[in-house]
Amino acid sequence: MPVERTRALRQSVLRPHMTIDEMVESEPPEAFGVGAFEGDELIAVGLIGREGEPGDWRVRGMATAPEARGRGAGSAVLQALLRHAVQRGGRRAWASVRTPARSLYERAGFAPISDVFEVPHIGPHVIMRRELDGPR
Repeated sequence: MPVERTRALRQSVLRPHMTIDEMVESEPPEAFGVGAFEGDELIAVGLIGREGEPGDWRVRGMATAPEARGRGAGSAVLQALLRHAVQRGGRRAWASVRTPARSLYERAGFAPISDVFEVPHIGPHVIMRRELDGPR
């Protein structure tokens, strides 16, 4: 999915204190976007791109519409992002995860590699990572 189509949902869920133009500045170059739909409605999105050491891919911008949470859309998006990285030779995936979303990443095989830290205007986060031997 074009990254541009993910922006409105990402901004409303993740960065309501920012404009979409401000949010665009943090998008990784050559990001790959995935969306989950209910009918024609976009209900979950995420991005992935190469970042870090060789073979590392960073998951960013995971957002699910509040009314669609708990129905597997976020997990489906995350699995599609990981498949994309694996198909392109990715060896590891990592993310700066909001602590309320930590269990989503744990179910996908990620483990914390940092202490919890505060991101201004957003809240507590933890860095999580997993080896990319294929989606789980």
